[in-house]
Amino acid sequence: MSRVTVNIDPLVARMQGFGTTVFAEMTALAIRTGAVNLGQGFPDTDGPAKLLETAAEAILGGANQYPPGPGLPELREAVAAQRAERYGLAYDPDGEVLVTVGATEAIAATLLALADVGDEVIVFEPYYDSYAAIIALSGAVRRAVTLRPSGDRFTFDPDELRAAVTPRTRLILLNSPHNPTGTVFDRGELEVIAEVCREHDLVAVTDEVYEYLTFDDAEHVPLATLPGMRERTIAISSAGKTFSVTGWKTGWLTAPPEYVRAAQTVKQFLTFTASAPYQRAVAYALRSELDWVEALRVSLQAKRDKLTEGIQAAGLTALRAQGTYFVQADVRPLGFADGRDFCRALHERAGIVAIPAQVFYDSDAGDPYVRFAFCKRDEVIDDARDRLARIAV
Repeated sequence: MSRVTVNIDPLVARMQGFGTTVFAEMTALAIRTGAVNLGQGFPDTDGPAKLLETAAEAILGGANQYPPGPGLPELREAVAAQRAERYGLAYDPDGEVLVTVGATEAIAATLLALADVGDEVIVFEPYYDSYAAIIALSGAVRRAVTLRPSGDRFTFDPDELRAAVTPRTRLILLNSPHNPTGTVFDRGELEVIAEVCREHDLVAVTDEVYEYLTFDDAEHVPLATLPGMRERTIAISSAGKTFSVTGWKTGWLTAPPEYVRAAQTVKQFLTFTASAPYQRAVAYALRSELDWVEALRVSLQAKRDKLTEGIQAAGLTALRAQGTYFVQADVRPLGFADGRDFCRALHERAGIVAIPAQVFYDSDAGDPYVRFAFCKRDEVIDDARDRLARIAV
């Protein structure tokens, strides 16, 4: 009997340095030790009751087989309606909307479809860790532009962005509202990015999963709304953060038809399709539960304020998150130079798990920063505030 020999060396080489994600490691540590988990960004309460009931009804009603590859028509229609009503962006639900297994698959399918071996993808560091892994899987090259503190938020140097573009650049991958810094890119910053895309004929991939979760006067502006950008932007979002159902892994992308076809060609060999009952429930929620989402946004802003005050009271410098689930803190005022060392001490002295931000960077610019998640119940935030005081002892 003959055996097929597969050469996996090229794939292994691309994935050198990628092991278990830091989120899995820190969550396991919190579970094992009983620490307060401010590491992984998932809520500890569920989404709106009617959303959950709609999913349960769909399961009991028999919606348990494969939905169509592009996604249930009712969800694609709801996504298209949301983009039109909220941002004035018109997408055809039949051909310009693709339902995916969370935003992570949408990003993966898009990058695998559009980034060829040797192409370059610009990312803003710190970046979500799956970006680096998917770029590596595609055989492309990652080019990082660093976000640095400016006042009470992080931003980038436009000249550094322009300098990052080479003849091999194919894509710019943008996350706003931004994890882990909490920055919401303003219109001026987006205009710089759009100008670079237009000048160099680049495609933009925008991760907008925190689109509803902005605070104070920060406004989420989709890059696709800027002149000349709808036709070159793949916009990605999901239900997980918007409706506090991160475990449902129900996401989508909106884009011109040629990009949707390219992403779906890859997606059909990743998952083909998934989550039929959840798709039905999310379609309902996009049309009927946005008041609940607004209440969530208000509550998260209060949690941000409470945790930020606790971080500052402990002697750290906390930058004020404009959106997302996260506060980024500088550990140097307490004599630490390295976020990993701080996180180790934080766990040992205070029983809190956080994420060292350097895992999101290519450079050493993130060494003194730590990410805290505030998407937790008030009593958890209060407990964390009390525990944080121990780290300065």
